[in-house]
Amino acid sequence: MSNELRLPGEKIANLEEYFSGKNTFDDGESVRSTVIGETEFDKEERSVAVKRKILTSVPEIGDIVIGTVEVNFSSMFAVSIKYINNIKVNSSVECICSTKRLRQKSVALVKDIVRLKITNYANGTIHATIDQPDLGILFTKCKKCFGAVVQIRDAVKCKDCGWIDDRKLSSDFEKDNFIKLKI
Repeated sequence: MSNELRLPGEKIANLEEYFSGKNTFDDGESVRSTVIGETEFDKEERSVAVKRKILTSVPEIGDIVIGTVEVNFSSMFAVSIKYINNIKVNSSVECICSTKRLRQKSVALVKDIVRLKITNYANGTIHATIDQPDLGILFTKCKKCFGAVVQIRDAVKCKDCGWIDDRKLSSDFEKDNFIKLKI
């Protein structure tokens, strides 16, 4: 059963038999692959991992991603990932970021560009955090008039209408060099 080539999302084992290892996730019932590669079973630890064969555009735990906020809910938002560890990706992979522990009312708005850190996979979903100083909004516009904004401490102020909005800003907010591309 080991060394079989697996595709992302493909079932590898049942959770009753093995725990999720590197490049895998559990969907509540099964262990599934997150990359294209060969399976590696550790019978002593009862875990299964996938050794990456082909570089795909699915981030791993600990990766830093940059993307665009696509959906905003009261306690989380969804981000379409555009860069993984400063490398551009062309897939439509999305992650969600919880905002329950943050004090800001509007952590991020739709179409904001944000930097996040991948924390885990749960129920087939990629989860991220925005809790570190270098993580947060890199670029945004005014909530009311969509005008340009300037940073005022932990908030942004619109240059056109004067609206002030509290956001979770990155330490690299509005710096044009926040992406150092790797090819």
